[in-house]
Amino acid sequence: MAAGQGTRMKSALPKVLHELCGRPMVTWPVLAAREAGAETVIVVGSPDIDLTPALPEGTTTAVQPVADGTGGAVLAGLPDATPGLPVVVLSGDVPLVTAEAIAQLVAAHTAAGAAATMVTTILDDATGYGRVVRDADGNVERVVETKADGDATAEQLLIREVNTGIFCFDHAALTDALPKVGTDNAQGERYLPDVLTLLRAQGATVAAHVVDDPGLVRGVNDRVHLADVRAIAQRRILEQHMRNGVTIVDPAQTSIDAGISIGQDTIIEPGTTIKGASSVGANATIRQSYIDSATIGDRVSVGPFAYLRPGTVLRDGSKAGTFVEIKNSDIGAGTKVPHLSYIGDADVGPGGNLGASTITANYNNRTKAKSRTTIGADVKTSVDTTLVAPVSLGDGAYTAAGSIVTEDVPARALAIARARQRNIEGYADRE
Repeated sequence: MAAGQGTRMKSALPKVLHELCGRPMVTWPVLAAREAGAETVIVVGSPDIDLTPALPEGTTTAVQPVADGTGGAVLAGLPDATPGLPVVVLSGDVPLVTAEAIAQLVAAHTAAGAAATMVTTILDDATGYGRVVRDADGNVERVVETKADGDATAEQLLIREVNTGIFCFDHAALTDALPKVGTDNAQGERYLPDVLTLLRAQGATVAAHVVDDPGLVRGVNDRVHLADVRAIAQRRILEQHMRNGVTIVDPAQTSIDAGISIGQDTIIEPGTTIKGASSVGANATIRQSYIDSATIGDRVSVGPFAYLRPGTVLRDGSKAGTFVEIKNSDIGAGTKVPHLSYIGDADVGPGGNLGASTITANYNNRTKAKSRTTIGADVKTSVDTTLVAPVSLGDGAYTAAGSIVTEDVPARALAIARARQRNIEGYADRE
């Protein structure tokens, strides 16, 4: 379900499209459902928002024509569900549910022979959540919503067991009961939990599956909740990398997006951010740097204070050092860019060394176009070299300090492109 307006986010961006560790929030439960083995994943959205660009390929979408609550959302998506298979209902703003939790829910539902199974958890502060009312035998009787004054009594508001918004239904039972759910409540909405009441009245079994970890089912209503959920998601990501053989020196000062691969024995030092479509090889060292959609090979050294922008490739054994910025460039194996350089739109061969303050001047202000620089194998540039693209340096070439190179340099040649020094004696003594 992803059709909610999310007004408490106070944002022009729909709530479920807010980013969570590099992915739109709605993507998280979709991927979890797929990993759990879902045959079809249906995302129900509102008619004025197209969620398709944010969803993994192959996701089915449906539209809830009017904002008539959770029951209306499921009713809109139900025609696309496969008859005979359990229907698991997830919320796009409850992103931390895992594939394991979904599989356990389906297993519990099947074992109970239930028409419906709802996931519940116990919260110290249950404000805003629907309360789970149980009968004298401990079975689920109904869920009392708390969205508006009058939905719940004072006694019901004291209940700490809450509805997480996650359900598993028998397809036939849901198809029969859901259209009968009315809108006789303060919000005038179809509440999905009302299906449970109808099923109980028919003598069907309504089970509850209690989740001990509230973090799995924590919802997002505003940006404070989003920050809380992000902290949990980030910790999960970092712990998974550490268990896979990555050293993260200080998790509290490290940010790594979901879906990033990092090889064994790589060390991530404090103050590092790795995001986007990035990957890091084995035995690399990343020091206090910002990495966005870059590919880093084995035994690479990055930072401190490096900025690797989208399209950067650092091949095995290379180095991007202190205060180095690299964008849309391929740095060859073993090549070092030690410090204070900007390399943009360049192809750099293996075994080279780009001296301090080597700059590729890739942008032509007159043509408003960017051009590439080609640097061959084993090239050594001296300090304060500017390479004005498009320009090519052959294998084994050198540049002299302070050169502005505007013409191609042959292999194994030395380029000197600077004005001859002239000293004016007595200049400081002028009147």
